[in-house]
Amino acid sequence: MKASAIEYRFRLILSTVIVLLGFWAPWIEWLHLGTRSTTWLWLGFQLGGFGVPATTAIEIVTIATILIAAKAAFLRVWGSAYLGPATVWSSTMQAADAPQTSRLIADGPYRYVRNPLYWGSLLMNLAIATLMPPTGALVSFLLMTAFVFRLILAEEDFLAKQFGDQYAAYRQAVPRLFPNLLPGRRQQIHSVGQKPAWVRALAAELLPVGVLISFAALSWQYNSDLLIRALLVSFGVSLVARALIAPGGEVASS
Repeated sequence: MKASAIEYRFRLILSTVIVLLGFWAPWIEWLHLGTRSTTWLWLGFQLGGFGVPATTAIEIVTIATILIAAKAAFLRVWGSAYLGPATVWSSTMQAADAPQTSRLIADGPYRYVRNPLYWGSLLMNLAIATLMPPTGALVSFLLMTAFVFRLILAEEDFLAKQFGDQYAAYRQAVPRLFPNLLPGRRQQIHSVGQKPAWVRALAAELLPVGVLISFAALSWQYNSDLLIRALLVSFGVSLVARALIAPGGEVASS
């Protein structure tokens, strides 16, 4: 079932609520389900069960989390560079920064996957989830995945109505989430010659970039409270940036 217009308009708020729920995980105290230990440490202990030394296990989880955060930031910035902040932040669906010249963007990451921004959001949530309790991380990631899928279905319906056969051909050639690396398929996609705006994309994606910097710089101190504070700062800075440069004062995110 696709997301409603209300869900799309308030997707940033709803996504934030899902993340906060993962950190709160009230069922741990209410129903005595799970532990307050971070998923970060829990995964390290699980690796230790396979004979991996505790220190090495935690380092492996840390490196994996940084790589996931890096992939998330890369996809979000790359996608925003081609789609444009006005479209990324818009409270209503549109295909390009200028609705009056709306066109189907099939350049950059959109030649490989139809939803690089949502894919990046899921990976960012996965990285952040390592700081949640294990049950909170599971619930948060499942809810975020379901919510993102509903948003994707809503956008696909919008694009199908707006572009008709053009979008049908694009959808057939380019996968929804898992990148298509076969050159034969990409040759079927018509490029519109969209040029990337990297500076604006970085300004638009300060949150995933901040998440990456936080994990890369601070995770080696193995202090989850410090990392959570850094993520909160990144979130606050991203909101300020959006309020300053978003068109019409709108603050939304794919």
